[in-house]
Amino acid sequence: MKICIIGAGFTGLAAGLELLEYKPALLELEDEVGGLAAGFNTSGQKLERFYHHWFTNDEYIMGLVESLSLTNELDFLESKTGMYFNQSFFKLSSPIDLLKFKALTFISRIRLGVLVLWARRVKDWMALESITAKEWLTQIAGEQVYRVVWEPLLKGKFGPYAEKVSAVWFWKKLCLRGGSRGKNGKEQLVYFEGGFMRLANEMASKITSNGGTITTGVKVEKILIENNQVKGLQTNNGIVECDRVIVTTALPILAKMVEGQADQQYINSLLQINYIGNVCLIMELDRSLSSYYWLNVNDPSFPFVGIIEHTNLVNKALYGDSHIVYLSKYLPTTDHIYKMDVEEFLDYATPYIQKMFPNFERSWIKKANLWKAEYSQPIVEKFYSSKIPEMVTPIGGLYLSTMAQIYPEDRGTNYAVQYGQKVAQLVKNDL
Repeated sequence: MKICIIGAGFTGLAAGLELLEYKPALLELEDEVGGLAAGFNTSGQKLERFYHHWFTNDEYIMGLVESLSLTNELDFLESKTGMYFNQSFFKLSSPIDLLKFKALTFISRIRLGVLVLWARRVKDWMALESITAKEWLTQIAGEQVYRVVWEPLLKGKFGPYAEKVSAVWFWKKLCLRGGSRGKNGKEQLVYFEGGFMRLANEMASKITSNGGTITTGVKVEKILIENNQVKGLQTNNGIVECDRVIVTTALPILAKMVEGQADQQYINSLLQINYIGNVCLIMELDRSLSSYYWLNVNDPSFPFVGIIEHTNLVNKALYGDSHIVYLSKYLPTTDHIYKMDVEEFLDYATPYIQKMFPNFERSWIKKANLWKAEYSQPIVEKFYSSKIPEMVTPIGGLYLSTMAQIYPEDRGTNYAVQYGQKVAQLVKNDL
């Protein structure tokens, strides 16, 4: 029995680890494993192309780390969160900070705090599927809280889809982040020593040392199907014969792989979920921008959803004493900004950075990288559960596990591991 896994991100790697007895073959388009958590070389060590951290309640990734005997490589770090609004910076790392948040009236501050408590009390999240995040947030926290705090972030994250986003997506975000706190009530995040790329490589090493294979730089062009049964894969390197296939790529990519071979109604169902792209500028600076790890930008005129200063969470000594700053922008891939190269993007971004940090100069930048993801974030709209395709597809031997199926939780390496393990168990059960 030959099992192929398309994609060697954390979902594919987690599935591969669960299927070691079958010596699975993983095929990855990129030159290295890791998917959206893949890294690149900095002055010191590998760094994620897109900012990553874990919450303390991310049980599946913690369990994986433990199974690899790497628990002592976890760093539990206190983070500092802030907000930029109306040309001012506000610290928002604890309940006390919230009470001092003068951008809101006192009553609105109370309502913002109550929102988090209210979210934790929600038992039947399906009841939220019929309303949008805007409707839910306005109802619970009020118009001012929505306008000042949440509307800019929703628009920064989802662009033209902001007002379509389901209340379920927002509710789960509040629960996860609100629950990642230390004993002192302050937010605590987790990072893996050496970076997420190192963990991906550890997973890959275990797969290959147990007889599995991982081939990078290979494009799967078509899933070969006969009599509604998987027979193999057509790649840019030739035909790969297999009996079972797990697909971990975005749904539109799968639709292209089975085009002309699968039932058109099924192909259409794969295209019901929309995605938004992302461009992420990473600057290695010779000095710090601020004291915040995570700075939400709530100025509607600012094009970035946030400024993440990685080295305010992780020691800068790991990166040759450079200060690592991520600027992330979500946008449709048809947007002209998505097509910019790194220099064009720096020209575009610099005036906005200087608006927030007037002393900033381009000479601070030691090095800059720009990374792009076409299918960065599925758009979780109302009644999203009715759009999610099943892991066991109508095509014999074909299984599906992608970030668009993660629900009511949101994408991330923790749930990528969970869903990779889940689809692998389905394959085992069928076998």
